[in-house]
Amino acid sequence: MRRIAWVLLIVFVFAIPWEYSLDLGEPLGNVARIAGLLVLLVAVPAVLQAGAVRTPGVLQWLVLALYLWFCCSYFWTVDAVATLVKMRYFFQDIMIVWLVWEFAESPADLRDLLRASLAGSWVLAALTLANFASPEAIAAGQIRFAASGQDPNDAARFMDLGFPVAALLFASETRWPVRMFAVGYFPVALFAVLLTASREGFLAALAALVGCGILLARGRGKAVLGAVFALPAICAALWLLVPYEIFDRLATIPEQIQGGDLNRRWNIWAAGWQAFIHAPIFGSGAGAFVAAAGLYPNDTAHNTVLSILVAGGLCALTIALAIVVVAARQIMQMRGPLRIAMMTSFAVWALISLVSAVEESRTTWLLFGMIALGARLQAEEPERLAACFPESSPVPQVLLSMTPVA
Repeated sequence: MRRIAWVLLIVFVFAIPWEYSLDLGEPLGNVARIAGLLVLLVAVPAVLQAGAVRTPGVLQWLVLALYLWFCCSYFWTVDAVATLVKMRYFFQDIMIVWLVWEFAESPADLRDLLRASLAGSWVLAALTLANFASPEAIAAGQIRFAASGQDPNDAARFMDLGFPVAALLFASETRWPVRMFAVGYFPVALFAVLLTASREGFLAALAALVGCGILLARGRGKAVLGAVFALPAICAALWLLVPYEIFDRLATIPEQIQGGDLNRRWNIWAAGWQAFIHAPIFGSGAGAFVAAAGLYPNDTAHNTVLSILVAGGLCALTIALAIVVVAARQIMQMRGPLRIAMMTSFAVWALISLVSAVEESRTTWLLFGMIALGARLQAEEPERLAACFPESSPVPQVLLSMTPVA
């Protein structure tokens, strides 16, 4: 049963980046929701069969506390229906923290999770490129492109989180097909991120690429030199392929930062702040941001801290900040390229959280789940973890097979 649960968990992780592109409607929902429910249906009997669960870590207890606090907010929420819906969806989001902790056993399992996540990001990038090339988009004169069912900003953010994973796998894998699969993600995903015309997604991509550069530069002078020579060709190709209207939109980033309204975000944040002042300690209820702030039904907080403050007040924010602090400390406990990759992913996530309510995203809890797993493996199996994610570039297996045996 545990083996089946593990395979389904890999499928679940693979589906998360592109989940909204395959939605079967109620009551089934999108592909990640279906995969998550299947994992849960197998995971519970597997745990019962084993007769015990893995002892939770600090981060798992804090995530549970945050969820229970949001559940308690039903008793004082300003929108009972929205809170009930949020309680259900939030459970489906955060359960991945427990699933990864329970069923991932070894450094190889962590690597498999990273591979599945990158494969899912590849699918999202490919679907974005397909939208760019579709006759419908060409006929409509689109200037922003994203995978079907995906918001362009969300698609860019999800692909941004794939860059550190790709860098880590390229730096640590020994099989050349997997390494090519990892390094090939960079030009394809960067092109796809640009096609979304997401300003925050573009800035997050730059931050991710800086971290990836630091990771890949460690003891790999030839690789860095090759990347420097390839950079002009990549930039020229992007300049020729990406529509000029997208560059015009990205060029407004300094203006928006200095004196713009950040695409109406200032108005939303002002309304959210007033809602927080009205209920500062306990909040207005999970999922009740729109009702508490008096916004349109399709609006969101566009800021993680403000979203949590309005939903659960200072009590919820205290728990959420504790989760962030624990995750940051766990990253510092890691070593080598794994620490750099997780640190880069964490920094990209933090940047994204400034303009998006990422506490409602499965990618957030997948990241925290893998951070907790990496810290546990660092404490339990440091040698095997170091062998799985070595400090220096590993020798590809194709070369190892050519080495004569004494």
